[in-house]
Amino acid sequence: MQISGSSVLLTGATGGIGHAVARALRARGATLILTGRRTDVLEPLAAELGARALAVDLTDRAAVERLAADAGDVDILVANAALPASGPLESFSVEQIDRALDVNLRAPIVLAHALAPAMVARGSGHLLFMSSLAGKAATPGTSLYNASKFGLRGFASALRADLRDSGVGVSAVFPGFIRDAGMFADAEVKLPPGIGTRSPEHVAAAVVRAIERNRGEIDVAPLPLRASTVFAGVAPERAASGGRRLGSEDITRKMEAGQREKR
Repeated sequence: MQISGSSVLLTGATGGIGHAVARALRARGATLILTGRRTDVLEPLAAELGARALAVDLTDRAAVERLAADAGDVDILVANAALPASGPLESFSVEQIDRALDVNLRAPIVLAHALAPAMVARGSGHLLFMSSLAGKAATPGTSLYNASKFGLRGFASALRADLRDSGVGVSAVFPGFIRDAGMFADAEVKLPPGIGTRSPEHVAAAVVRAIERNRGEIDVAPLPLRASTVFAGVAPERAASGGRRLGSEDITRKMEAGQREKR
C-alpha cells in the first residue's frame, strides 16, 4: 500500500506513540484524520501536521459509528487507541471492563467493519491494528488487557485471511516495553536489568513498514523479549515461572498502581 497520497484515520493520536505514528505517516505523504479525547493535545498536533482533528470517545458506541461516517473516504485505518486495563480482574467494575473492551477491541472491529467494504470495492486499502506483546504472551495481573490484545491479534489474523485476494492488506503491530511514551512509560515503572525497551519512533517505523509491505505481524521489542514471547507461546507454564523469577508480578503491580486512574 502506498502511503503517499492516502487518507489515514488514526485513533489514539493524543498519546506519545500516536504522535510518533502521525508524524511518520505525514512524512510519507499521508493526509491524516486524527482522533482522540483530549482536544488540547489533538488540535495542536493536527495544526502542526495539516490534519483533520475529530474528538471522539471510543467508549461511546454511537460515537464510533459516527466517526466512521465523519471520516469519509479512508484508505488506511490505524487503530492505535487503547486503555491500560492493568490489575486483577476483581479490581475492575463491570463498567470498567466494558470500557476496556470497547476501546481496545470493539472499536477497532467496528471501524474495520465500516471502512473495509469501500476499500474492497476500490481494490486497495489497509487496516492496521495496534496490539501488544501482551497479545501473544499472558502476564500476571493483566487478564483483561491480555484478553483484549489476544482478541485483536486473532481478529486481525482472520480478517487478513478473509481479505487475502481483495487488494486490502491487514496488519497487527506488537510493541513490547516502550520508553518515553505509552502505558508503560506513563506508569513510570522501572524494569529489571536486561529487559530492553524500544522508542515510539520504533513503533511508528513498524507501522509504516507493515502498511507499505503488507506485513501480517511485526513485533517491536529487543530480540530477548521477542524470543521469550515465542517461548511463552510454546511453553506457557515454564515461561510464566521464569517471568515470576524475573519480577513480572512486581512489574504488573506497579503498572496497575500507575494506571488505575485511566480505567
